[in-house]
Amino acid sequence: MVAVLAFAGIVTASMQTLVIPLVPRLPALLNASASDTSWAVTATLLAAAVATPVVGRLGDMFGKRRMLLVSLALLTVGSAIAGLSTDLTPMIVGRVLQGLSAGVIPLGISILRDELPAERLGAATATMSSSMGVGGAIGLPAASLIADHADWHVLFWISAGLGAVAAVLVFTLVPESRIRTGGRFDLLGAAGLSAVLVCLLLAISKGATWGWSSGLTIGLLVAAVVVLLAWGWWELRTRQPLVDLRTSARRQVLLTNASSAMFGFAMFGMSLVFPQLLQLPTATGYGLGQTMLAVGLVLAPQGLVMMVVSRWSARISSAKGPKVTLMLGALVVAAGYGLSVVLMSAIWQLVLVSCIIGAGVGFAYGAMPSLVMAAVPVSETAAANSLNTLMRAIGTSVSSAVAGAVLAGLTITLGGAALPSQEGLRVVLAVCALASLAALVIAAFLPRRRLAG
Repeated sequence: MVAVLAFAGIVTASMQTLVIPLVPRLPALLNASASDTSWAVTATLLAAAVATPVVGRLGDMFGKRRMLLVSLALLTVGSAIAGLSTDLTPMIVGRVLQGLSAGVIPLGISILRDELPAERLGAATATMSSSMGVGGAIGLPAASLIADHADWHVLFWISAGLGAVAAVLVFTLVPESRIRTGGRFDLLGAAGLSAVLVCLLLAISKGATWGWSSGLTIGLLVAAVVVLLAWGWWELRTRQPLVDLRTSARRQVLLTNASSAMFGFAMFGMSLVFPQLLQLPTATGYGLGQTMLAVGLVLAPQGLVMMVVSRWSARISSAKGPKVTLMLGALVVAAGYGLSVVLMSAIWQLVLVSCIIGAGVGFAYGAMPSLVMAAVPVSETAAANSLNTLMRAIGTSVSSAVAGAVLAGLTITLGGAALPSQEGLRVVLAVCALASLAALVIAAFLPRRRLAG
């Protein structure tokens, strides 16, 4: 069961990096402008953000395995639609459906809590949580290799096949939990939270293109704040809210989610800086002139490191408590980014640094579900884990916007083209180190508590 759920998590996580090797070629492949084809990435981000809390709540109400199968079905259908696409519209539809599968990992963690004995839960949840990083790390080189040597549609047919296999395995080997909350679904709460997330993430992801001072960007941010306040008022007053804000405000849940957002910010910085550093021409004096496939191969080992370290994470959490594990992870990530500021002139240095950062993320991601589940009722496990996953995604989106602004402001000119400067790349890495230290400080205020079963 653990292996099946981890496999499903890896397949789902790989959807985020699936189109990265295609991004420069999408305008020609889909006969559309670069700004329009960027929606193939943005649409997945928005769909994942909306689906994660909604699917988590539905899982608590109607069955986690059932919603897991629905999510994998959406992934499979979305991949097939993208695999059949020849223009932009079906591609975006397919990518939206792929994004709607993002609840697989928090649902899997919640199933493990319901089905496993306490002595096995820590290691299993750490493995499942690390599948988020493993899928992204392994998916990039695999997608690069396929995109370079086969028709680009093959990428999506392979993902459809993997989604179908994962669904069959889940249906065959994963039991349905008998722990359910029942009740009525908070449709108004779901609509309100979806509106908040779409406005916020759309403004963050498109702000650099539209202009941070443009009326559209500011309008979306203002709308996000206004709707958030109204949504919070509603959630505190309805009997069966989509998100139990009183539970979410508990010290352990609140601080873990805040730390998750910092980790999401920090982790994504590496995914933005290292590919650019590797692919920049050697004429810059600091670029390494590598291909996208080489980028994937450099970043792939960190995913394997995450999976290995997740087992150690569970052991430390069992002995010292998940708070210590989370703080250790933050410290290791900060150390990795500190090293990256000076170790960025050779491929082996980037492999080393990415593995150190991956180890820190593996420690942290293994501890977060334990901290959340120890502080919420068993009937709210899926919703609470989904909210934690959502906070990482929001941190990732903010990281993308901040890094984009820094790199756009610190450039050099080579052959008439503006390229990110070495100073700009180092600033982004330093900011990610600071975000990791912020996660460390936040985690220090968590209650000192042993791992709960």
